[in-house]
Amino acid sequence: MNHKIRIEMVSTGDEVLYGQITDTNAAWLSGFLFQEGFLITSRYTVGDDLTQLITTLQSRSKVNDIIIFNGGLGPTSDDLTAQAAAIANQEELVLHQEWVDEMERYFSTRGKTMPPANMKQAMLPKSAYIVDNPVGTACGFKMVINSCVIFFTPGVPSEFRAMMRNQILPAIKSQFPQDVQPICYRLTTMGRSESDLATEIDAKLSVPADISVGYRSAMPIIELKLTGNTHNQTAMDELWQQLKVLVNDNTLYEGATSLVKVVSELLAEQSQPLIIIEQQTAGLMTYQLLGADAPLIKSEIITGQINMQQYIQQLRQMHNNAIFLSLYDFECDNSHFKLILATPANTYIYQLKYTSRKHNKLTEQAIFSAIGYDALRRYLTNNPILVGPNIWLEVVDKQSD
Repeated sequence: MNHKIRIEMVSTGDEVLYGQITDTNAAWLSGFLFQEGFLITSRYTVGDDLTQLITTLQSRSKVNDIIIFNGGLGPTSDDLTAQAAAIANQEELVLHQEWVDEMERYFSTRGKTMPPANMKQAMLPKSAYIVDNPVGTACGFKMVINSCVIFFTPGVPSEFRAMMRNQILPAIKSQFPQDVQPICYRLTTMGRSESDLATEIDAKLSVPADISVGYRSAMPIIELKLTGNTHNQTAMDELWQQLKVLVNDNTLYEGATSLVKVVSELLAEQSQPLIIIEQQTAGLMTYQLLGADAPLIKSEIITGQINMQQYIQQLRQMHNNAIFLSLYDFECDNSHFKLILATPANTYIYQLKYTSRKHNKLTEQAIFSAIGYDALRRYLTNNPILVGPNIWLEVVDKQSD
């Protein structure tokens, strides 16, 4: 992977800096450029302060080859990016008439007259080259400061992404051609801690210096990533097979998908309808399954304790070929609960104990949902329903008929 090109994203705006909105543009850009053979080497965030914006442009342009500068191109008084860019490069703002004409066409096609405030969006540094915005009024622009190529982009995600795909990426590829492409293999595990996985991987696998193993923790899953490039793909492939064997019992899926998507696709492939009866998860599983287009034919939220086996038998009279899944009978005093997976052929009932520390309700709902999905995934792939070491789940009892 070529590390010589330094690419930084600078996100602007008080709302981003203070956490009032999530910086989805930065996350998207990192993945997008990676797939195209380029690595974001750093990220930077600055608020709506003219002095800070100028200082950021002057300092960051000295240590990067490319900067994607995002935000601050609107028509309001707190949109200061163009002014900061001009001052940072010791030049003046000038009216770019071609963008005035474009904005007037934009409003005219919508039966409106361009507000005078939008003229500000055509006031750009003298050395700037316009980068067209096909879906909005905030034009992007390109200029060079301290030998660093800087692309200034609007903060609206749809505008930013269209500009990156159609104009900025081709410009980057033309000016900075890459002779290698990045490769990233991913798999997601559940039931082991990040430190436990790292300790075993470090002890049992020999990882070359030009290949890296990465970890991403988001309770209840740990994602493992193997990153390298096309020059060392053979070594990566061998190492990947070793890694998969090492974590096989805890692996949920490979690639950049999700557990609920995997389960939904398995159900669809096997033409298997599903019925969910929820308690602690309070509708989360239904919401996620519907979002993944699962063949869910019925869902229900229950409160209190019921005879689940008897209830499922009643429902089966109307849905004879369905799979029933439920996590129920949660006991707060000892963290016990039950999981039932009733198929047309068999019924599997597990008495389980949640042994992890207490989390907030949303996190615990995500954990219990994942337990249910994984039991379903294992059944649909002809594997034991519950298997492998699990640091926060203990099987107290199990039965099947």
